[in-house]
Amino acid sequence: MGEELAGERILVTGGSGFVGRSVVPALLAEGARVSVLDRNAYSHPDVDTVLGDLRDPAARDAAVAPGLTGIVHLAAVTSVLGSLADPRRVHEVNVEATASLLELARLRGVPRFLMASTNAVVGDVGAATIDEQLPLRPLTPYGATKAAAEMLLSGYAGGYGLTTCALRLTNVYGPGMRHKDSVVPRIMRAVLDGQTIQVYGDGAQRRDFVHVADVVSGLLVAWRAGHVGPLIVGSGQSVSVLELLDAVGAVTGGPVRTEYVDAKPGEMPAVVVSIERARKLGYEPAVSLADGLATAWDEFRAGVG
Repeated sequence: MGEELAGERILVTGGSGFVGRSVVPALLAEGARVSVLDRNAYSHPDVDTVLGDLRDPAARDAAVAPGLTGIVHLAAVTSVLGSLADPRRVHEVNVEATASLLELARLRGVPRFLMASTNAVVGDVGAATIDEQLPLRPLTPYGATKAAAEMLLSGYAGGYGLTTCALRLTNVYGPGMRHKDSVVPRIMRAVLDGQTIQVYGDGAQRRDFVHVADVVSGLLVAWRAGHVGPLIVGSGQSVSVLELLDAVGAVTGGPVRTEYVDAKPGEMPAVVVSIERARKLGYEPAVSLADGLATAWDEFRAGVG
């Protein structure tokens, strides 16, 4: 780490969230001046927080201040099941608010815009390997909103010359996720509480799990390279849900109690990704699944994060 971002002024939306709490310190360590737009304050003396909802025009107006050199857009509704239950809300946050942020960036001369996206934009490709060349065919409102946001980024890059990048993150896990509803914290909460975890379908569906520290690494690689377009950031290795349960059991010291239930609509049977494009830019995941799960479990046991 050094001062490679000295002179940069970067807004991080969702900076007080799970991924944001790792991204903001990394940007500060690289010499950037960082501000945050979030519903919760970011407690650091060198970070100004604009408190508010991303959908509020006044909050966006205050956050996209003159002199910004980049926006890292992490704030989003990320629940697939939540998007099926309330598609209007996920559209408001993930599409309409993103469009408004991009327009403010254009009007105020902010040259860079990096957004957290997802491989769910490509839909179900079976067991095929997902790369950035696949067409966008999302299966859920969540995936559709992220695909729409990616198209907005592409339009602003082509139409106005903004350096826009959609970081297609795989399943992110690590410290700071006790409040999340993704699969790793659900399993760890069940272990702590002595409860049973539901396994959708037969548990053979495969996923790529990437540690939040590697996500930060991928983001910095994309920023330094000035990459335009989608960029997959993952571990490059996929494991089944049953293998994940075994890995969590090895970290927590005992088998995870399971209950098999019907598969959910819109769930892809496999997410196997290629990270070759990111690797060519200098990205290399460094945290193994076992080591990464241990960092998350340490916080769960301690009741922090």
